[in-house]
Order: sequence, then structure tokens, then C-alpha cells
Amino acid sequence: LAENVVVHAYVLFQRFAKIFIGCLAAVTSGMMYALYLSAYHERKFWFSNRQELEREITFQGDSAIYYSYYKDMLKAPSFERGVYELTHNNKTVSLKTINAVQQMSLYPELIASVLYQATGSNEIIEPVYFYIGIVFGLQGIYVTALFVTSWLMSGTWLAGMLTVAWFIINRVDTTRIEYSIPLRENWALPYFACQIAALTGYLKSNLNTYGERFCYLLMSASTYTFMMMWEYSHYLLFLQAISLFLLDIFSLKQNDKVYEVYKIYIFSLFLGYLLQFENPALLVSPLLSLVAALMLAKCLQLNVKKGSFVAKIIKVINFYLVCTLTITLNIIMKMFVPHKENGHMLKFLEVKFGLNMTKNFTMNWLLCQESLQAPSQDFFLRLTQSSLLPFYILVLIICFLSMLQVIFRRINGKSLKETVTLEDGRIGERPEIIYHVIHTILLGSLAMVIEGLKYIWIPYVCMLAAFGVCSPELWMTLFKWLRLRTVHPILLALILSMAVPTIIGLSLWKEFFPRLMTELMELQEFYDPDTVELMTWIKRQAPVAAVFAGSPQLMGAIKLCTGWMVTSLPLYNDDDLLKRNENIYQIYSKRSAEDIYKILTSYKANYLIVEDAICNEVGTMRGCRVKDLLDIANGHMVCEEGDKLTYSKYGRFCHEVKINYSPYVNYFTRVYWNRSYFVYKINTVISFQS
Repeated sequence: LAENVVVHAYVLFQRFAKIFIGCLAAVTSGMMYALYLSAYHERKFWFSNRQELEREITFQGDSAIYYSYYKDMLKAPSFERGVYELTHNNKTVSLKTINAVQQMSLYPELIASVLYQATGSNEIIEPVYFYIGIVFGLQGIYVTALFVTSWLMSGTWLAGMLTVAWFIINRVDTTRIEYSIPLRENWALPYFACQIAALTGYLKSNLNTYGERFCYLLMSASTYTFMMMWEYSHYLLFLQAISLFLLDIFSLKQNDKVYEVYKIYIFSLFLGYLLQFENPALLVSPLLSLVAALMLAKCLQLNVKKGSFVAKIIKVINFYLVCTLTITLNIIMKMFVPHKENGHMLKFLEVKFGLNMTKNFTMNWLLCQESLQAPSQDFFLRLTQSSLLPFYILVLIICFLSMLQVIFRRINGKSLKETVTLEDGRIGERPEIIYHVIHTILLGSLAMVIEGLKYIWIPYVCMLAAFGVCSPELWMTLFKWLRLRTVHPILLALILSMAVPTIIGLSLWKEFFPRLMTELMELQEFYDPDTVELMTWIKRQAPVAAVFAGSPQLMGAIKLCTGWMVTSLPLYNDDDLLKRNENIYQIYSKRSAEDIYKILTSYKANYLIVEDAICNEVGTMRGCRVKDLLDIANGHMVCEEGDKLTYSKYGRFCHEVKINYSPYVNYFTRVYWNRSYFVYKINTVISFQS
């Protein structure tokens, strides 16, 4: 009896030590990554030695807009007043009142501003450092969640360490945090990673009641938070719901758990709808239609004996019924719920897949964006050089084939074991593995079409590849197929599951660690004096009530750095703003001075800013320069054979206005210029010169 007690105590101590070391490694990895990002950001922009204006210029495009509203919240006399001004905002875009919180998903900025003031940080730290510090902290949580997911799947925290190593080495393809800190995805994806970690634990067969309850609560909280942080989150959850639906079809054991997850989706959508100002996008979301269809279809499977022939037939009918019901419910919801769907995105997908052709400026401009192109060869080369892609493909193939093997066994009516041991070599029978295989294939398929989606897919590629090479079960599955007899397969699987990741880790350390250290040592000076001079001139010389017109990216910077009103914003989820952007971009087309004047005055613009970089752009991708896209849209350039060419008797406006001759000088008066920008005052009283 005494010996049994000692053995039991030793096993408990061993298990506790393993969990403690793993948790310590996970938390340390997250903290080290957050500190690394902070140090790299400081060295890249020389941030602490910059003036406030120079720091703000580092926020480009839509990132500038998000941060500007954080500043507005801090300036507001109270939180309630600040929220009211954002929800009834008429000080950003001329002639337009917007609900900025709903339209731009500003919940991160609201939370950050509350925390900044409630914690008394205004006496300790500058607002910009507090803001970027939160985002870097979330990236640390992101890495920790990936670590934990890989650990849960493989059973060893060594997999978590390898996940983190691959994630950081492939940083160019795993995150956009270096270039655009305030992006919604940088706030949202850490919560999605937490949700996936909780879901992975929840789906495990050998989980105890307390562990299951904890995973369920964490999954509920992270799902809702993720949905609040990013307007496109419900589309990602839709892909996850499809993965769980297919898991439900392939795995008979997890029915109840999968439907509990569906309930979380319903609750999150309902609560999100109420707290996002009754956002109709959540009601017409494909996620809601799919979950509702799954709940309805479940009624057909009741009282049918599992494993019977009738049950198999109902599985097939169920699949067809769910697909049909989802489409039908989504159409009905769109008929009865008034919504402003992103119609331009549907048109974009049509053109992207060659189903339609268009000369529309906005569509072609979106198609030219690098993030919306198919992945380049460099992308695959980078992943191969870091050894990530080869191991991911190996792990995916083994898991996928094992999953198919299990499915065919079930179709043939073969009995399955209640508990799968290491000797069985059936990694594809574990429900969490089936889910991850389906999910990664769905995400990967989309990333092969639109490169911007790699930032969602590649982190899970890191996690899945690391889990596989560290999992004795995966090696055992491979050896079962190879019918290995010369060496004891279990012993060899255990050795390889430790040796392979160790060799990979050492090779990555030798090749990439010096590069990471070099990045931290180099001081990259951020120097943009022309933009600084422009912003300084606006703050000193322009009237407070002035409205500026120019490219959307520059308008975002003006809104942040000066607070002056603008005619357009770099946002692409609103049809009116897209139309404004297209109209303002006409300053780079071959249109008359009178046409441009009418466009600008229709938006009550007082000043026009012409950017030399756009006017004299030399694009690498053929036909993707702004002026070329405008010429195609206006019929001033032949795009394809058979197109009609409309001759323009006017020169390119951005060139002609610089020469200062009639009629341009009648409408526009140059008031400031430097090497990059030309600012023109739009005349209110036209004085025609001979």
C-alpha cells in the first residue's frame, strides 16, 4: 500500500511539473514576443526620440483613422460624451454624419481609452505608448494561445516552443503588426487564437468535467470578444462552423459538444447585434443562417439508432438539407432585414474569379492591391526556407489520410475502439485533429486565392506543423502504414517525436537567431520631412473650419495629425465613401479644371492636395497605377481589344494645375508646396483671366 501511495504521488508530481514548466514556457514565450515587438518598433522608427507629430505619421492609411478616434476619446470631457460624439460624428467627413463606432468597429479604442484613464496611466505613460503597448501585449497572448493549442494536440510543450519559433521567423507572413499596429485584425486575432485553443481542449475525448467547463467558458468569452473587435469576424466563424459541421458528420461521438458550440455562436451573434447598435450585418450573416439550419436539421436525427443503415441515409439527407436550408434562410433574412451589404465585395469576387469584367475604378483598384492578389513565389520560398511548409504538408497528408481511413471504416460498419491508444496509430480518429485538418484546408484554400488571408492561415500552419512533428501518435500512424518491424515502432515514434523537433529547433536557432538579433541592433531612421512640413503648415495656416481633399491615405493622416475635416477616408466598407474616393481621385485623371472644381465644391472642399508620388507614379504592375485605372474608367485608355477610345482634349489635371495658367488659375490658387505635396486653395469666387 505504501509503495502504491509513493508511485501515485510520484506520477502526480511528474504531471504537475510537466504542466508547470509548459505553462511557464507558454507565458514566457508570449512576454518575450511582446517585448521583442516593442524593441523592434522602437529601433525601426526611433520612436522615443520623435516629436508627437512624427510619431503619428508612422500610422498609415486606415490605421491613422483608428488612432485618431482614440485621441478624440481622451480629449472628451467624459466617456459618455466621447461615445456620443463618435456615434454622431460630423467632424470627420464633410457633409456626412457617421456612427464611427459601428462603421469602423471602434470598440478597441473605447476600451483602451477607458483603461488609460481608469488606471491612472495618464500620469505615468504617454497615450501612444499605452495604446501600442496593449496591442503588443495582445500579440503576446496570440503567441501563447498558439503555444497552448499545439501543446494540447501533441501532449508536449516542446511543440509549443517550435510553434513560437516558426511564428516569429515567418513574421512577414504571420502578422501585419510591424506595418499597421491599430488594424482591427491585430486586436481581434489574439481572441480568435484563444477561442481555437479552448475549442481544441473542449473537443478532446479524455477531458474531465472541470476542464470541459473551463474550456466552454473561455470559448464563450473569446468568441463574443472576437466578434466585437472585427467587422469580418463572423465570416471566419462561419468557416469554423462549416469545419464543425463536417466534424459532426465524420465523428459520431461529438454531436453534443458541437451543438454546444453552435449555441455559443447564436448567443454571441444576438448579444453582438444588440451592443453593436442593432447591426444588421450580423442578422444577414451566413453564420447565423448556417447555425439556424443545423439546429433545425438536428430534429431529423433524433430517435434514430446510431450506426444503423437509416442513420447513414439520414446523414446524407442531413448534409443536403443543411446546405439548402442555409441558402434559403440567408435569402429570406436579406429580404426582410434592411441592410447595406458590401455589394462591391461580391462584384470584386466575380471579377477576381473571371466571372465578370469591369472598367470600374474601385473594382480594378482593389484587384491591384497586393493583399488581394494570389500568393507570389517568394511567399512559398520563404516558408520552405524556414522548413515550415515541407513539415506542414507532411503532417497534413498523414492526418488527412488517417482521417479518411477512419471514415471508410465507419462507412463499412467496422466497430471502433472506445479509447484509442498510441499502439493503434489512428491519429485521424481524434475529433480535435479532424476539426483542425478541415479548418486548415478551408483557410489554406482561401489564402491560395487572396494573399491577405495568409495572416489568418500561416499562424495555424505553424501550430499544426509543430504539433505533428512532436506527436508520437503521428509517427506511429506513419509506421503502421509502413508496417515497420525492424525497430520497435512505439520506441522509434517516441524518439523521433523528440529528436526531430530538437534538430529543427537547433537549425532554426543557428540560421535565424542571429538575423533577429541584428534586426534589434540596427537603428532604422524613419525620415519623412515633407509630410511633417505639410501637417505643420495645415495646423498653423489653414482655418479651423477648412475641409481638405486628396487621396484617402493622406486624408487619414490629416485627420489624425491635425484634426481638420476631410472629404474622404481610406475605408472600403461603405459605398458612399468608395464613391467619394473615386471622385476625388479624378484629380489625377484627364479631366477639365471645371469638372474637378465641380466635384470638389460638391463636397464643400476648401483645399486640394496633389501628391507628386501619385501624379508621377511609376508602377511595377502594368495598368495598376492610379492614373491608368482612371483613364480606363473614363475611356481615355484602351484596356482590351475592341474597346473604344474617347479622346480627351484636356491634359492630366495634376500636371496642368501646377503650370498656373488659365483656366486652372481661375479655380485654384497654390498656397503651399514642397517636394512631395502641392496645396491649392479652391476659389469661392471665380475670376476669369484672359
